[in-house]
Amino acid sequence: MKLITEGNINSYYLQTLCMLFFPRAKFSNTETITTDTPVAIVKVSEDDSTAYAEASVTMGERTVLKYHSEAFCAAEPRKNTVSTAASKALFFALCEFCKYNPPWGILTGVRPTKLAIDRISEGMTKEQVVKSLRADYLLYPKKAILAADIARFESKIIKNYTDKDCSLYISIPFCPSRCAYCSFVSYTTKKLLSLIPEYLSAMKEEIRHTAALIKELGMNLSTIYVGGGTPSTLDEKQLEDLLSLVDSCFDTKALQEYTYEAGRADTINAEKLRICRDHNVTRVSVNPQSLCDAVLENVGRKHTVKQFYDAYELAAASGINHINTDLIIGLPGDNFGTYSSTIEKIVELAPDNITAHTFAAKKSSELTVAGSNVFTDDYRDLAKCVDYTQIITKNAGYIPYYMYRQKNSAGNLENVGFCKKGTECIYNILMMEEVHTIFAVGAGAVTKFTRDKGEFIERVFNPKYPYEYLAQNREEEYKKLSEKAHAFFD
Repeated sequence: MKLITEGNINSYYLQTLCMLFFPRAKFSNTETITTDTPVAIVKVSEDDSTAYAEASVTMGERTVLKYHSEAFCAAEPRKNTVSTAASKALFFALCEFCKYNPPWGILTGVRPTKLAIDRISEGMTKEQVVKSLRADYLLYPKKAILAADIARFESKIIKNYTDKDCSLYISIPFCPSRCAYCSFVSYTTKKLLSLIPEYLSAMKEEIRHTAALIKELGMNLSTIYVGGGTPSTLDEKQLEDLLSLVDSCFDTKALQEYTYEAGRADTINAEKLRICRDHNVTRVSVNPQSLCDAVLENVGRKHTVKQFYDAYELAAASGINHINTDLIIGLPGDNFGTYSSTIEKIVELAPDNITAHTFAAKKSSELTVAGSNVFTDDYRDLAKCVDYTQIITKNAGYIPYYMYRQKNSAGNLENVGFCKKGTECIYNILMMEEVHTIFAVGAGAVTKFTRDKGEFIERVFNPKYPYEYLAQNREEEYKKLSEKAHAFFD
């Protein structure tokens, strides 16, 4: 695709808008234009009071031209107003050209609820929030209402936490095999899985240092989240050793929430669940992604639907308080018929939490690297699946409690967590809205310091890969982290 701009415009953002309509688009200044090449031209100008934009979309002999203007206001930087005018003009042109209107309008960020929370903090009612989101970002009414409802729910949780509260994320970036859609930093070969003992030894030392730092800062640990990869890749002894170490560093009985993202059904057994329960884990994830064997096989998921049911039954009998199940909407080979059957069966199981993710094409996933066509030019079926999820969960008594999106998510659609009343995952809310300090240990982990409900944020990145993590001078890294933390909070 060819994007041509004239004036002071953020071309990258306009490219993201184009990709809502042309998901396989690539942009190059040297691209040769043919009759099959979509060409978008966006021009902006301004006077003292108004930003003006015109946008055209052309392919072959067909052209759509649209105009839009935005008045400048004192509360908004002029460049933002110019960008909004350009974005809306291009969006209107693309909608008419492709005969498709994306439900999230021109909003492409990963945290739609953050905008709604900001408006709530300014004193807006739900109706005012919905009206503002629709006017500013061209959202469908149902998406604006969803964002407002989740923001109102999250705001009630967020207000209970201060700058002295924090959480801990523990990264287990290993899987027994890699799903074709996955781009997580997770390791699957026999040679790389052999790093686990050394990795755990190094990470346990980091946990000890992190516990000491939290104590030095006078902070209160609210939640722990063990994620991956697939944390249940660890064998029973490794799991026992890790959770015992966590117990020795923190009062896990006093935690508000302790999640172990067990993940894949083929890695879960009764003994691992018993170990989690005995070490005060309160929430466990058992993630089928789909309840269609053909879809699971198509994406390289190395377990069957029966294995999921068996693992879920073990989790339900384990004595762990809450169970979450993750689903992915729009996996290659899936459709409304197979997906609707999946969500209906999950609702019948009645887990406390259901997280429904929209499929996102990751650059480093096997599907993308292999050049597979994982996109669709028509997101109506996918949007139907998303809508059906929200309808059936609501009818079953679930509440949408947190939401985010991923880069390159199909149709720019959302990921939503649903919960039964009083069973929300607190960590998910605090982490996603960036209002809470999270100490993170292990490869690929990102520590995030926050103050004043996210007004001030500083991130500290661990090495991405386990072998890089193991090669680091950890003592130096602990010292740097401590200095940054004290400088941020003192």
